[in-house]
Amino acid sequence: MNPDAVKDETSGQTSQRGDPPSGSGVLEDAQLLWHELRGLGVDRIRLAALETQRAGDSLVSMVISGVMIAVLLISAWLGLLAAAVLVLIENGFAASSVILLAVAANLLLTLILFGAIRRKSRFLQFPSTLRSLQPITPKRPDEELSS
Repeated sequence: MNPDAVKDETSGQTSQRGDPPSGSGVLEDAQLLWHELRGLGVDRIRLAALETQRAGDSLVSMVISGVMIAVLLISAWLGLLAAAVLVLIENGFAASSVILLAVAANLLLTLILFGAIRRKSRFLQFPSTLRSLQPITPKRPDEELSS
């Protein structure tokens, strides 16, 4: 056997093994694309789950705040009635002014809780999930120049 002939055979074999067939490259690309698509789907499901949890927390906060508002409004009404009764009985303003001050404090706390409900209510609409589902429109070159 000629050593130069063996060397030529091995160099020819390595060049053939280094070139992948075109079919396997497409298959690998398709598999990579499939895995990436699956990952995007999982990410969207995770986002929806997190927003569902946030919406549930917001709903619980809103219900608790609503119950507290109802209790405060009832106590404010009872305070107003007590103030009116004291004004009619006493014709003095010391006791009733204190009761009216308590009523005003209850109404102020009611407004604060109402503001908390309004802030939490926007999380019930799943804003990040809706934004992620919007299609991305590519900008045209003429739009980029005018901006």
